Amino acid sequence: MVDHLDFRNGAVSTETPVSIEEFLGASNATAVRIEPGEDARALLPHLDRLALVEVSFPVFGDGRGYSSARILREAGYQGELRASGDVLVDQLFAMRRSGFDSFAPNAPLDPAVVKASLERYADVYQKTVDGRRPVWAKRHEVA
Repeated sequence: MVDHLDFRNGAVSTETPVSIEEFLGASNATAVRIEPGEDARALLPHLDRLALVEVSFPVFGDGRGYSSARILREAGYQGELRASGDVLVDQLFAMRRSGFDSFAPNAPLDPAVVKASLERYADVYQKTVDGRRPVWAKRHEVA
């Protein structure tokens, strides 16, 4: 069982994230935590000094964090983007496609189940930030 998943090629940040309010209040922090309902766009002018953005998922059914991830990645954020909290194995595929590259779930995950869930689908249907072409875009490709 694993209690942290990392898909980055670099080191995982060990800095404790601060709130958006604290970060924007002239903090020297390089790690920030986004809570549900907070606007990730407030961080856009500061992306160059962030090493970690941790997005809180207090309950698995709260999907607002997916939007935060996509906003940050589409704006060019290259640092660690961590989903933390009630992160379930069946959400990992969509979270990875939205731009998350590390995970700190409340409960440990079985590595074999994680691997199977991430490799389950050969094709995808939506365009997201991971660069995979959706199946509908492949319709007119020449073989």
